[in-house]
Amino acid sequence: MSAFDRPNFDNHEGVHFFSDPVTRLKAIIAVHNTNRGPAAGGTRLWSYDTTQNALDDALNLSRAMSFKNAMADIPFGGGKAVIMRPSEDFDREQLFAAYGRAVESLNGIYCTAEDVGVSTVDMEVVRQNTQYVGGLDSGAAASGDPSPITAEGVFRGLHVATETALGQSDLKGLRVAVQGLGHVGYSLCEKLTAAGARLFVADINQEVLRKAEQVMGATVVSPNQIHAQDVDIFAPCALGGAINRDTIEDIQARIVGGAANNQLASEDMGHALRDRNILYCPDYVINGGGIINVAAELSGDYRPNWVDEKLNGLCKTLNEIFSLSAIEKEPTNVIADRLAIERIQAAA
Repeated sequence: MSAFDRPNFDNHEGVHFFSDPVTRLKAIIAVHNTNRGPAAGGTRLWSYDTTQNALDDALNLSRAMSFKNAMADIPFGGGKAVIMRPSEDFDREQLFAAYGRAVESLNGIYCTAEDVGVSTVDMEVVRQNTQYVGGLDSGAAASGDPSPITAEGVFRGLHVATETALGQSDLKGLRVAVQGLGHVGYSLCEKLTAAGARLFVADINQEVLRKAEQVMGATVVSPNQIHAQDVDIFAPCALGGAINRDTIEDIQARIVGGAANNQLASEDMGHALRDRNILYCPDYVINGGGIINVAAELSGDYRPNWVDEKLNGLCKTLNEIFSLSAIEKEPTNVIADRLAIERIQAAA
C-alpha cells in the first residue's frame, strides 16, 4: 500500500523517504502543509515493527503539527520526521549526520528539532549538516531542550481546564495522574508538586519513578492502571493513543490534559469523553509550548517575552475551545480541529 492509500494520508504536500546503507539510516519526513510557512516539527527515533507503522506515525504526527502550529499562532506549517531505529548496532553520530544531510536536501521545506528518542546532542550533529534545525544548546539564538517549555504550557493549560471544569483557580490539593516521566512529564510533575498537587505516576523507567517518589512524594502506579486512578486530572505524557476503547470506561478524572501527541486513538473518543462529562484539553493545543520555543529559535532572535506571550495565547485559545464546546455541545477535539483548519485555510 502506497502513502497515498493510507487512511491517514490527508493530502500531505510531500512524504520523503531517505535511506543510507552505510549508517543504516531509514527515515521518513512527512510535510503536511506549508500554508503558514515552512513545515516544522520534531524528529522521532523509534523501533518500528514495519515501515508502514513508521509511515503512519509520520503521517499522523505531521498533520497534528500543522494543527499545533496554527493554534500556537507561529509562522510555520506542519511536518514530522521519524527515524527507524536500526535493529543492529549503529554509530549514532554518523546516523544523525546522514539524517542532517537528508533534511538539508529538502532546501528549507522542513525544519527539525528533537522529539522522542532524540536529544539536543543529536541535534548538534544534525546542525553540522543542515541549517534547518532548532532545539540547540549552543549558538546565538539557541534555546536548548524545549521540554521544560512544553511542560510550562501544559501546566498553564491545566489551570484553565481546572477553572472551567472544577471552578478552582489553582491546582492546590488536586490529585493528578501523570503517565510517562520523560523530560516533559517529569518537568510537569515538578511544577505540579510546587503548586500543591498530589501526584500518581507511571513509567517503565524505574530509576525516574524512585526519584519522583523520593523527591516529590509521588505514588507509583502500574503503567496499565495509571489512567484508571481516582484523580481530578489525568495527564498523558507518554506515547499516543492513551484514550482508547480499552481505557475510556476506566477513566475517573474530570480533566484529561497532557503533553503526549495524538492522545485520542480515534476522533470518537472525544465524543466518549464528553458523554462522560470529562473535559479534554486538545493535545496539540495544550502541548504547543515546545514548538513555540523552537520557532523563537528558528527566527534567529530568541526572545523569552515572545515565547511567554505565545504561551498565554495558548491559554486564551483553550478558553475559546472550552466555551465553544459548551455553547455548541460539541467535543473539544472537534472544535479545535475546526479552528485549526480555519487558520490553515486562511493562510493559503
